[in-house]
Amino acid sequence: MKFQVKWVILFFISILVLSFTLAYGQNKFKLKPDAKGKLCLSCHDNFKEKLKNQFVHTPVKEGECTECHNPHSTSHGKLLDEDVNKVCFKCHEGIVPKTPKSSHQVVMVGNCVKCHDPHASKNEFVLLKAGNEVCFDCHKDLENAIAKVKFKHNPVEKGCINCHDPHASTKANHLLKNEMVALCVNCHKTDRPDFIKQHMNYPVAKSDCSSCHNSHGSNRAGILYDNVHQPVANKVCGQCHEAPTLSAPFKTKRAGYELCRGCHNNMMNDTFNKKRVHWPLVDKIGCLNCHEPHASPQKNLLMGGDMKSLCGKCHKDTMEWQEKLVEKEKKEKSDAKVKVIKGTLTHNPIQEGGCEACHSPHASDSVFLLRQPSVIKLCENCHDWSKHSNHPMGEKVIDTRNKNITMQCLSCHRSHGTGYRYMISSPTVTDLCIQCHKQFKR
Repeated sequence: MKFQVKWVILFFISILVLSFTLAYGQNKFKLKPDAKGKLCLSCHDNFKEKLKNQFVHTPVKEGECTECHNPHSTSHGKLLDEDVNKVCFKCHEGIVPKTPKSSHQVVMVGNCVKCHDPHASKNEFVLLKAGNEVCFDCHKDLENAIAKVKFKHNPVEKGCINCHDPHASTKANHLLKNEMVALCVNCHKTDRPDFIKQHMNYPVAKSDCSSCHNSHGSNRAGILYDNVHQPVANKVCGQCHEAPTLSAPFKTKRAGYELCRGCHNNMMNDTFNKKRVHWPLVDKIGCLNCHEPHASPQKNLLMGGDMKSLCGKCHKDTMEWQEKLVEKEKKEKSDAKVKVIKGTLTHNPIQEGGCEACHSPHASDSVFLLRQPSVIKLCENCHDWSKHSNHPMGEKVIDTRNKNITMQCLSCHRSHGTGYRYMISSPTVTDLCIQCHKQFKR
């Protein structure tokens, strides 16, 4: 009997503790009745007008200002109860899935107020702006491109969230709500006769639509990319692929560069007459390592955003080094404040994605696929070295550090940068010069 009484007492104590905890959690600052939102508005009078907006954040609507703010003191700005990167996730922790395939950067860093007003807005989801405007605040380049194109894509005009999840996606890259094909066939019925005819009877229902079409709009009918491979433009897919009635209609008639040789025979002959050939050209994939076979937003049907990102697929170490140099340059300029720092750390053609300014993308008779055998003449395309320096250079000037080579631009500079100003190979000009001019060493 005593044992049962003991458990009954413990049970009631637990209920009291739980009730107290819940009560404290609901009113942790022990505010007087009706003192919550009304009390705050007695000082923050400007919020009264703001709260007339159609969409009001739930805690604000219920007067629960202390859900986000501490009314007394805090170590966070705007008297927030938590760090600004965490405060929203107290209630909206499920907004980002645990294993997203792609995620929005502003969401991952907790910068929710970049898109949302934390109190009230005239826009749904308390967004700062309506429709695509909130997206275009960051994606200006995309906004400008969409505004200029002749042929618009209807879902884009209606709103980015027709195709993209603004927070994160568990199904696809680029925040797409679903894989590309599954997304497209929601609107485009692939079994319709006109659709089949437009695609030359090829069974494209499960193909990657983005290999030909620009989902944001284009200057070509059918929102094809602006640069279209001639066989595609002429609708002669059978020039490269097997017939649409065969079991493997998308199989190409030849493999690698041999497929392209039929049309680009002169270029191929010129390439293979060179001493050095760029290796991607001669593997099993061939030209398709760098070029799109159907259409591309880039000239020459190049893959990727620009030459820099394309070359970076293989030459990742070079591009990572460039990024480090850019960051170092920014830091040095920031630390120097008003002092003028002379000499660059990076080579401009690389930063602009112009690798082809120095290198031939297909083949060359020179090392590193350089466009000219003479480094001096190659550099002269951009630099007038005679005005830069009167240092002797050329085939008759021997490098005293190595009797087998002559003096040229790369004797002192490195075209991809070294981490030192002017892209020289030593920390200072003095350190560089005394390698040859030892009599001036101090």
